[in-house]
Amino acid sequence: MAPDPDRRIAPLDAVPADTTYLVTLRNGDDDPREAVLVRTDDGVAGWLNYCRHLLDVRLDKGSGAPMRDGELVCANHGAYFEADTGYCTFGPCEGATLEPVDVSVVDGDVYLTDDDYAFVETGGIDDGSAGPSPTSNFEF
Repeated sequence: MAPDPDRRIAPLDAVPADTTYLVTLRNGDDDPREAVLVRTDDGVAGWLNYCRHLLDVRLDKGSGAPMRDGELVCANHGAYFEADTGYCTFGPCEGATLEPVDVSVVDGDVYLTDDDYAFVETGGIDDGSAGPSPTSNFEF
């Protein structure tokens, strides 16, 4: 069965190997939610774009989340999350897991396969704020 073209997120080549790819999704009639796509050894994984330490902190603030040795890094708290499992291996939320968003790669394209969400657009939610993004509390 061919994938639904309305659920196509991006070409696989658009998902970088060293950071994240930000998208906006919608869960039913709820407000839009941000998610990130990350490269893994097996393809691509999708996670809601919120740190498990404080859920109002985004991992990807619009220019890609930092990654170190195959793990997503929360620049605010220094938490490390395995890219393929979402499991936090270090930081204030150690042992927690990012909220998954099911995606799959078919014929060189990434598709949203999570029935709980609809694809809205690439990029983050435009909240109308033009102010500076939060600064990191963690130094590398």
